[in-house]
Amino acid sequence: MLEADQDEMQKMGIRTSQFNLSGFGCAIALLVMFWLLGAVGLGWLVKSFVILVILILMAPVIALMAFLGFQWWLQRNLVEDKCPVCGYQLTGLNQTQIQCPSCGEPLLVASGHLTRIAPPGTIDVQAVEVSAKQIED
Repeated sequence: MLEADQDEMQKMGIRTSQFNLSGFGCAIALLVMFWLLGAVGLGWLVKSFVILVILILMAPVIALMAFLGFQWWLQRNLVEDKCPVCGYQLTGLNQTQIQCPSCGEPLLVASGHLTRIAPPGTIDVQAVEVSAKQIED
């Protein structure tokens, strides 16, 4: 029956031809839609869509770079040291002031170490242990 229909169509002068556009149909439809929007004067809509797609594709890369940058900054500025007064292990950021949770002493985090912040007029002295044998000599 199919051959009979084709014969009748050929007799009538109607030619049948088929194009296989199964893979290109969606892409061609998008291109035609963008071209029509641009021709009507809605090019800004097309540009906005393209920018949005680019931003969505670049978001993971930007997030990864921000994460790696934060890790680098944290490695440079995070200081772990012992309190100079009580020996409690503390963590602080460079160039900040913190308070020891164990003894309550105010401390300054600078150049990778914790130092005591003494009130003005206070002389800070470090004691040196001297053995009894050295005094006899």
